[in-house]
Amino acid sequence: MQSSSRSIGPDLSQRTLAIVMAGGNGTRLGDLTRRHSKPALPFAGQFRNIDFPLSNCINSGIRRIGVATQYKPHSLIEHVHLGWSFLCPESGEFIETWPAQRRSGTGSYAGTADAIYRNLDLIEAHSPDYVLILAGDHVYKMNYRDMLDEHAASQADVTIGCVEVPLATASAFGIMQTDPVGWVKRFDEKPARPSPCPANPEMALASMGIYVFNREFLARCLSRDAADPASRHDFGRDILPAALGHARVRAHTFRDPHGGPAYWRDVGTLDSYWRANMELLGDSPKLDLRDSRWPIRTHQIELPAPLLAGPGAAVRSIVSAGCRIAGTVQNSVLSPACTIGVGALVDSCVVLPNARIGRDCRIARAIIDGGCNIPDGLRFDGRARFEAEEDSPSAEGVVLITASTVERAVARWAAAKVA
Repeated sequence: MQSSSRSIGPDLSQRTLAIVMAGGNGTRLGDLTRRHSKPALPFAGQFRNIDFPLSNCINSGIRRIGVATQYKPHSLIEHVHLGWSFLCPESGEFIETWPAQRRSGTGSYAGTADAIYRNLDLIEAHSPDYVLILAGDHVYKMNYRDMLDEHAASQADVTIGCVEVPLATASAFGIMQTDPVGWVKRFDEKPARPSPCPANPEMALASMGIYVFNREFLARCLSRDAADPASRHDFGRDILPAALGHARVRAHTFRDPHGGPAYWRDVGTLDSYWRANMELLGDSPKLDLRDSRWPIRTHQIELPAPLLAGPGAAVRSIVSAGCRIAGTVQNSVLSPACTIGVGALVDSCVVLPNARIGRDCRIARAIIDGGCNIPDGLRFDGRARFEAEEDSPSAEGVVLITASTVERAVARWAAAKVA
């Protein structure tokens, strides 16, 4: 059952504390996260990954938010402080960045549940009735109030946000089985053989990493888990499966805030990150960033408008402020302050801030790291063969171009000319 009623209480969002888990180191993204945590990565040009859960909170009326940081937090903290400081503390509204809390032993969190457990003192200080736990590196638009309404109306102890995913890729997610009215009966974290949905054997019901807990129930679960030496202190592997034996665990099916097709992407790999950016370029993208009814906010950097210089052209692309294009850009996403040289061709690429692509370069199907300087004439193509394994394209033929990638390419180019 999904309740559409708002009669549970006009202050339901006000009785909720949201915690955005934003400490991921993004190992599957390689060198792309060597300076940033995953939530701080640019997306769709001017945005950062974390802008999506934060915007969802604000648009849902949730204005008490903690951002739990850990891995290389500086750029993330700076972004939150510069772009998200508009709330009114005098009215009890806030977005706070929470550094990794140490209770004993190491300062690093042992898992997602441990990250929340170590912040229990901060949670208790705000005395919420409900705790909404969110991932900071997923891209989607969601009205969390609908999930809160269903949680309260059903008198659940915990509600899990879920979405159907193709069975072929379901082993990358926590997979649920529910009864006909939405109560979770089984939860398997990243199973080798995922169970399909009864009504659609091509799909599986996956956890989005979004949870609503009753505060007191959450505290009991986390305290019990912290005392278990065999636990991995993870929500998907430990907390949720254990809760099924003694608590009311509900599944909330994710829907678009305006009734359209549900769009949710975990951009934790090079391929998924590149693909999600490319999905923005269609005539009718499933993730509409121009929708004024559900705005995605960010920190706007003061830069001049993009410039098409000389013969420059941009076709079917997102071009951010401060960009200067003298070559050709097609089917690509350009972050702020990028430069494309005369005669260069950039095709199906994600270009991060302050990258420079020289004259007559040819780059296709690539992610170009921020600040990267690609010399004149270099060519990178995700479909080409590479001598060095570290420069090889991904499973879907996407090349990650960083400063070290360019150095190796220049060295190979110079060696080939000498030979």
